[in-house]
Amino acid sequence: MSLVVDLFLEFTLLAFVAFGGATALLPEMHRVVVDNHHWLDDTTFTHLYAIAQAAPGPNVLVVTLIGWKVAGLAGALAATLAMCLPMSVVIYLLYDRWESFAGKRWQRAIQIGVAPLAVGLVFSGAALIVQSAGLGWAAWVLVAFTVLINLRTNLHPLWLIALGAALGLLELV
Repeated sequence: MSLVVDLFLEFTLLAFVAFGGATALLPEMHRVVVDNHHWLDDTTFTHLYAIAQAAPGPNVLVVTLIGWKVAGLAGALAATLAMCLPMSVVIYLLYDRWESFAGKRWQRAIQIGVAPLAVGLVFSGAALIVQSAGLGWAAWVLVAFTVLINLRTNLHPLWLIALGAALGLLELV
């Protein structure tokens, strides 16, 4: 039971800095789950993230999978509730107040300042996954190709996923 409580407390703290969603928290989540508590290793963490990204639904699914792997169903529920509930309550309580400050200089400053913070946190999450995945040169070529195609064309991402899967099946990446 102590493990479930620890999961709940750690993910509650993480929830308060979730600018950009669960993906933005990956480096801190990794630090807590892998480095501090040794609940998971790098490979398992990366695999759980990949599974969460492949599943339909919100990015917060990675938290549920981590909780499940660490402490079963109770861990999955504890981690997910801890990640979603505290900030949902805070947002609910502050939403009307926030709107009453519309047009104030400090409110605009906060909104402008949070955007680059969220982008930086998401990029750091991507960097962590890259480090944990241990990509070879062929995988890096696929990453560069995917970024280029995604930014320059209107090709549906499913084609890129199919390409990655095919290259993986052929053991080329």
